[in-house]
Amino acid sequence: MRWRVFRCFPRRIFQSRTVEKSVRRVVPRSLLRRSLLIVFIPLLITQAISLELFYGNFLKVVSRRLSGAVASEIVLSLNALERLHSQSDKEWFVQQARDHLQLVETWKPNAKLTRTGFNHVLGPMDEDLARGLETAIDYPFFVNWHNDPHIVTISIQLSDGVLEVEAPRKRLDTGQILLFVAWALGSSLLLFAIASLVMRNQVRAILRLAYAAEQFGLGRDIGPIRPEGAQEVRKAAVAFNRMQDRIYRFVYQRTGVLAGVSHDLRTPLTRLRLSLAMMPQSGTLQAETLKEDIEAMVGDVAEMEHMIDSYLSFARGEGAETPEPVELGPFLHDVVTNARRVGTQVQAISVQKGLVATMRPNAMRRAVMNLLDNARRHNAGITITARSTAEGISIWVDDNGPGISPERREAVFRAFESGRGGGTGLGLTISRDIIRAHGGEMELADAPQGGLRVRIVLPE
Repeated sequence: MRWRVFRCFPRRIFQSRTVEKSVRRVVPRSLLRRSLLIVFIPLLITQAISLELFYGNFLKVVSRRLSGAVASEIVLSLNALERLHSQSDKEWFVQQARDHLQLVETWKPNAKLTRTGFNHVLGPMDEDLARGLETAIDYPFFVNWHNDPHIVTISIQLSDGVLEVEAPRKRLDTGQILLFVAWALGSSLLLFAIASLVMRNQVRAILRLAYAAEQFGLGRDIGPIRPEGAQEVRKAAVAFNRMQDRIYRFVYQRTGVLAGVSHDLRTPLTRLRLSLAMMPQSGTLQAETLKEDIEAMVGDVAEMEHMIDSYLSFARGEGAETPEPVELGPFLHDVVTNARRVGTQVQAISVQKGLVATMRPNAMRRAVMNLLDNARRHNAGITITARSTAEGISIWVDDNGPGISPERREAVFRAFESGRGGGTGLGLTISRDIIRAHGGEMELADAPQGGLRVRIVLPE
């Protein structure tokens, strides 16, 4: 039994794939045509259902009631004419039927009908009138719809002649079905044209986004695209502009770092070259001179290692670390504990209870440590505060150091601009790069203690 189940399984998959291929051949491939098809098919089905319900049910009921009313009035006329014997009374009744029942009755004595039934088939009113007359009277009759486009002539064969009754056609006709079909078809085409224009604008926005993505992938700078179209398309355009700006900023920062590597490494390499060139080539070297030269070269190597570590840290950025929810209280206390071990003066830390942020812990720890290390080099006391705000999760790092003047606050985020205190000038650059990689932002301002305030905003 198991073998039969597994043997039938590929056949089902094959059948489903065959059906899928058949559907793909019929369904258009473009988004615009598929969208129009999605709009047109329900619209067509709705119009067909409304036509069937209206002319299939409502018009039948109306036609049956109208035909029954006319048949009843004709029966009333027959009964009255049979009861009235004088010619003057019959003429009086015929005039009353003409004035009040809108029936023109003509008596043709000794006449005979040559045809019975009706000679016109357009809708339910023909059959309903004939059926109503068959039920109401026992005489042969003929309904003529062709004498006059506004009159229906009903001829009834009596024993001594033919009673001819002319009834207004508007009392039986509920309206031309062609008018309703034309109205339904015209309104459908109008709505479909409006939907086509709207869908074309929506698809144009998607095509513009696809073109911008293709050009960006080819390395062509076409600038930010204007968000337009539906809300989802606008969000996609805004996300594309942010991604484009982030990639350009990433490339610009990395290019700046690579351009500065040769400049920063040239100084210690030059000192090493000079130290090697000035060493005596022969003779006995004095121990103290050799020791001093070796210590100088070791210092240059250590400086180069420090710069290379900073470059690698900057180049790694956020790396391939997976974001995860992290409670900020224990996280910041752990960072502060590690910073105090190297002499950082963290005076106070205040974190809102239960505050959780989605982050890459190692990358965020590197960003905060860079900020604390900058303050440590200026022997500044630090205060850390974390709260939930309307913009997201805000972290304030305040110090009482010399601060940064407002005109230099944007420049210090560029690579090698903030290295005057003994660093490599990449701390703030790395920190803001990590924060922006998390979808946040980092700003500089004046601290209440008179130093520098660094505000980090992370999305919740």
